[in-house]
Amino acid sequence: MIHEPTIIGIADSTHYLVGTTDNNGDFSSLPSLKRVAVCQSLADAKQILRDQHIETATLNLQSAYDEMCGLGVPSTTTETIFL
Repeated sequence: MIHEPTIIGIADSTHYLVGTTDNNGDFSSLPSLKRVAVCQSLADAKQILRDQHIETATLNLQSAYDEMCGLGVPSTTTETIFL
């Protein structure tokens, strides 16, 4: 199973989550950390990954506003970032 280092940011949230996403789309902690990391900034989230010797990650920016407006699945913007 492939695990992709991932940073999740949610609209209007004051933090970012750092972990890994598997082939099924399940999000969990990095194998080298005991839990999902919660960071106060994107820069801090990137630094956690650098500290784990990770060079690329997926950045998922999510918004719950689509769901609040009655649209189906919340929108997600995904980007590969190089650390």
